[in-house]
Amino acid sequence: MIERLQLIKQRFDEVNDLIIQPDIISDQKRYVKLTKEYKDLKDLMEERKKYLELVENIEEAKEIIANDSDKEMLEMAKMQLSEAEEELPILEEKIRMMLIPKDPEDEKNAVVEVRAGTGGDEASIFAGDIFKMLSRYCEKNGWKVDVVDFNEGTNGGFKEIQFEVSGQEVYGTLKYEAGVHRVQRVPQTETQGRVHTSAASVMVFPEAEEFDVDLDPNDVRVDYFCSSGPGGQSVNTTYSAVRLTHEPTGLVAQCQDEKSQHKNKEKAFRVLRSRLYDLELAKRQAEDAAKRGTMVRTGDRSEKIRTYNYPQGRVTDHRINKSVYDLPDVMDGNIQEFIDELKFVDNTNKLKDADL
Repeated sequence: MIERLQLIKQRFDEVNDLIIQPDIISDQKRYVKLTKEYKDLKDLMEERKKYLELVENIEEAKEIIANDSDKEMLEMAKMQLSEAEEELPILEEKIRMMLIPKDPEDEKNAVVEVRAGTGGDEASIFAGDIFKMLSRYCEKNGWKVDVVDFNEGTNGGFKEIQFEVSGQEVYGTLKYEAGVHRVQRVPQTETQGRVHTSAASVMVFPEAEEFDVDLDPNDVRVDYFCSSGPGGQSVNTTYSAVRLTHEPTGLVAQCQDEKSQHKNKEKAFRVLRSRLYDLELAKRQAEDAAKRGTMVRTGDRSEKIRTYNYPQGRVTDHRINKSVYDLPDVMDGNIQEFIDELKFVDNTNKLKDADL
């Protein structure tokens, strides 16, 4: 552990020198990356200091016990040794967790898309329920939710809805919600009282900064159209809604939530950048997964991750085989219990991979 921490100290000193270099400051992408690394390493340096003090206390106490005959000194040394030996493994575990290679995307904001899957009108209603659940969760975390685009279902809910979430470590948390969510319940439209199974898929992209993606405006076709849905006099009368098509990839992003065409265009470009960034990210992660023989990407979009069973009041997360019997509470956005366990499993796997 001491050798590993010494290597970290060398890197901290190196980064400390780099972030004040004029050529680094002028390179925005590199500067942002290094300042984030500096912050993480600085936290590690504080734990390193505590660790070295504990090791020193253990050595000092052992020396007194071996060489001193004073009863009072021996008693104090034994107490110091006992306390330090008790604290050391706890601190070692904390440092090991801090040494897990961090995903640089985790600190980013996120673009989330909820789509109704199989199940017709009931799937749209359920997609609306998932949107409300995620919105409530974001609200509880003090994150800002900003709707970008939506297509309402014929009997409520959404055929699809897209929204941006901004706050602290948003992507690193919400990425665990990506995948297929399945519901088992009696639909509002069902007259026989039979339980149906429907689904909604959730996609989560890290929001890309401008310098993350080299987006050539000449590759983007811009179309303007009238917005639909709630919005007052401007709806269906002004061409404020914007649709962007990235011709090399065929990716589409659109926004109709704002009354201003300029604001809708700005939002749509943010979403398009995030989609392109996610495309590149998926390629890199697939390459890493092939090298390691594991599935790195969190929330494979085709993976059934959770089932919401209304007759039994049960929610089951299939990735960790965890069930809770408080469905109303979960639908009100209380999903932290699932996310904490998913993070724990993810970090345990990363510890093994990093040989820590």
